[in-house]
Amino acid sequence: MAHPEDDELSAPLLDAGSDASTSDNERKLRLKLGISFFIFGLINNSLGELTFLQLSTTYPIALAGHSVGYFASGTGGAGVGGAGFWWEVRSLGVKKGVALSGVLPFVIPLTYFFLLPAPSKFAGARRNSAAYAAIPTADPTVEEDEGEETDVGSEQLADTDSGATATAKERPLVIMLTFADKIKLVRPLLLKFMLPIFSVYVLEYTINQGIAPTLIYPVPDASQHWLIGHIIHSLRDYYPLWQLVYQTFVFFSRSSISIGVPSLPTRLLWAPAIVQAGVLLTLVLESAIGIFPEESNPTLTFLLVFTLIAVEGVCGGLAYVNVFYRVGQENHPSEGDDAYELEKKKQEREFKIGSIGFADSLGILLASLIAMPTEIGLCKAQVGRGKTFCKTL
Repeated sequence: MAHPEDDELSAPLLDAGSDASTSDNERKLRLKLGISFFIFGLINNSLGELTFLQLSTTYPIALAGHSVGYFASGTGGAGVGGAGFWWEVRSLGVKKGVALSGVLPFVIPLTYFFLLPAPSKFAGARRNSAAYAAIPTADPTVEEDEGEETDVGSEQLADTDSGATATAKERPLVIMLTFADKIKLVRPLLLKFMLPIFSVYVLEYTINQGIAPTLIYPVPDASQHWLIGHIIHSLRDYYPLWQLVYQTFVFFSRSSISIGVPSLPTRLLWAPAIVQAGVLLTLVLESAIGIFPEESNPTLTFLLVFTLIAVEGVCGGLAYVNVFYRVGQENHPSEGDDAYELEKKKQEREFKIGSIGFADSLGILLASLIAMPTEIGLCKAQVGRGKTFCKTL
């Protein structure tokens, strides 16, 4: 969802299907942009994920938000495709299964060089996007004369409008964020964006790695339980199935912005984490002490676990796409911004997206440390009540 200030920009660029003034060329560019970011998300498998998310900031802000949405949809599609692929080839073994999927990363450079349109192609939106310049790694703060700045600063800003425009055309802008600038940018993100997505990822991956492997039940008799009997053929089928369910609903929720569903308000970004905590607690109790009617009604137990895993996927997907979308839409360009301010705001959005990526990666790391003792503890609890399936795998 574009900000109100985006109306002038988003009308020709985002509503091309209903705006007669939008050219066929713009439609094709927008389509290529969306497909490119979808493929990046689909194939990258988290290799360079932040690079692709930061790449979205090089486009006009209205398009950048939708690029994030398509990328999130692609990552969800990767999960569904990977889980579905493994469901089909699991009988071949690990070596053959991995070898068959090893060619997919080669799609990334083909997409980048031959499909992805350059930011300069969107000439009509150039007022909201300055020429791209990478964030320098060196701190530009140099103690010289107090009234003198080493980067593009007061000298350029003091020029007349025509002079500033000429300067921008003659040489590329170089925006340098100091360490102090970065700390200032990160602080407001902690409670608003970083902690919500960190919490969701800790809960989500603890469920996936530590609890889901213990959600194992007797192999159903197809003559008595037609539905699950035709899905589950051995104890080893449960975990891949839970992962397929999870990834499917992650894909649906991560695609929400791409299909036009309004993004969550910033104040509700904590909601997925709260729901996720409830899912985790319920699944822990089911695994440890068995709160569902496993013996009297195995079909109902299967459907309840299925539903909880689906909700887990929805929460994880919503947190991911909405947090990154909201961060990418901050520091919105205003009408009075000159080329320097436009580029600075874009660089700040790029840095913020990278900072959010650190939070979700840290959440996955912590979850992996929690999941190992959790799985062992739940398995021991099951054995203690006479359920030994986890010991047989």
